[in-house]
Amino acid sequence: MATAIISDAETLTAFVPVDAQAEEVNEYLRTHPEAEKLRADPDYQESRPHLRFPEGMRARSLTAGALSGPNKLVVPPFVFSQREGKNLASFMYLGSDICGHPGIIHGGMLATLLDEGLARCCFPALPNKVGVTANLNIDYRAPAMANSYVVLRAETVKVEGRKAWVEGRIETLPEDGKEPVVLVEAKALFIEPKQAAALSGLYRGVSD
Repeated sequence: MATAIISDAETLTAFVPVDAQAEEVNEYLRTHPEAEKLRADPDYQESRPHLRFPEGMRARSLTAGALSGPNKLVVPPFVFSQREGKNLASFMYLGSDICGHPGIIHGGMLATLLDEGLARCCFPALPNKVGVTANLNIDYRAPAMANSYVVLRAETVKVEGRKAWVEGRIETLPEDGKEPVVLVEAKALFIEPKQAAALSGLYRGVSD
């Protein structure tokens, strides 16, 4: 029997750490001052979108399945979305087994996270809340080190009908008063397909 997609509120209690590292990482992200600040802002809604997938579907997802788990995306990201699809912040930890060069996160991994994060930011602003990537431009600014805490920030800068333009970046998660380091920046265009009304029924709760 298929498992129903759960609500945003339910995703916040759905994660069970598999080991001590996951438990430590999860608590650090959950209680980080930047996360606490957004949690207190009524304009933002908190969720852990990877956990909305039914288990069988999650296993076949790139980011929620193949790239998640010990030494990869160690815990499901904490995502804070501003209503109407304007801004988004996603807090995550990048482990040791998703590298290109030794000790440095693979650039394709960062591109994947940006593609997903920028899309998730703008989808609520599209008529049927779903779209596909038409263009993604990326500038790598600094090495993203393995075993590090980062935050993806995205902003929908323009919406015209079925098109949405989004800009974003991944930067180090500030600690001890240090300024964040921008690791990679991106700009993207997402387009809602003409058959989006049908697609939105398939992906409702997964992409938004």
